[in-house]
Amino acid sequence: MTYLPKPRLHHPELAVNELGLTRRDYEGSISTLCAGCGHDSISAAIVRACFELSLPPHRIAKLSGIGCSSKTPTYFLGNSHGFNSVHGRMPSVLTGAYLANRDLIYLGVSGDGDSASIGLGQFAHAMRRGIDMVYIVENNGVYGLTKGQFSATADKGARNKRGVANLDEPIDLVGMALHLGATFVARSFSGDKAQLVPLIKAALTHKGAAFIDCISPCVAFNNHDGSTKSFDHVRAHNAAVNRLDVIIGQPEITVDYAPGTVEIVRQHDGSILKLRKLADEYDVTDRIAAMDFITRHHARGEIVTGLLYVDPDAPDLHSYLKTATKPLNAMDENELCPGAGALEALNATLR
Repeated sequence: MTYLPKPRLHHPELAVNELGLTRRDYEGSISTLCAGCGHDSISAAIVRACFELSLPPHRIAKLSGIGCSSKTPTYFLGNSHGFNSVHGRMPSVLTGAYLANRDLIYLGVSGDGDSASIGLGQFAHAMRRGIDMVYIVENNGVYGLTKGQFSATADKGARNKRGVANLDEPIDLVGMALHLGATFVARSFSGDKAQLVPLIKAALTHKGAAFIDCISPCVAFNNHDGSTKSFDHVRAHNAAVNRLDVIIGQPEITVDYAPGTVEIVRQHDGSILKLRKLADEYDVTDRIAAMDFITRHHARGEIVTGLLYVDPDAPDLHSYLKTATKPLNAMDENELCPGAGALEALNATLR
């Protein structure tokens, strides 16, 4: 059975947010993924982040491609807009929707096969264009739907369930996002809810291309000794660079007696990122230093997680293109088709 609706009944005393909605109002259908799949933990983190931010579900558009990861939008935000595109093409579809209606909050969910193989070019252009979106890759290093072949993000030397080693160098989507100009770059672990939920909240309030690479172990094909994306391996090799709190639209009051241990980053919408550094030498606003830090720790076999880079003052694609502030679906015929005179005036400016 591919569609399992959840019961409408729920406890009458569930907590509500500023909109009067419960967490259940942000859920979707019952998951049909393998029991224990890390992707379900990411879905739960998205539900919690949207609930805590009091986001109206009808203002969110969720898009995906093909793969286990791309099935997950069915399992969260059941009352939002949704579109399941073809393999690797989610960024193009999202770009079109974003240009047509800038009033929605765009959430793209993909996988390591969907984004690092067939969709690699799509991923690259979404990052470099500064599309105002949250792009989450649920990264397990295998093709789960086709029985566990290595994906392009599998580490060289990692072994599959049959003991065969991967001989290819991995594609590091975090490094690519930094290089291509994403203005919010993070990595997390599906098994670390305390880190992942604030990262998603921060990404949802960021203006510009926000990318989160979330390692999400595949319990069926990639959660064994020899895998570098198993629960045990990631827990043993996790190097978190900060702890993150998100404060929305309220003045902040902090008490901290240790100088230099807290960094405050204010974003476009007035929300505040409060970073408590765990790595003293790490600066989240230095793109080049972030790339160097990640590379050095990868060479040690460590997986760097946390908020890796943020530019709180970055513009998005609409500001680059100087598009109209009104969404296309809100314009009348005269605005959409101003006539031959307007076209001639435009052409005259280009001669």
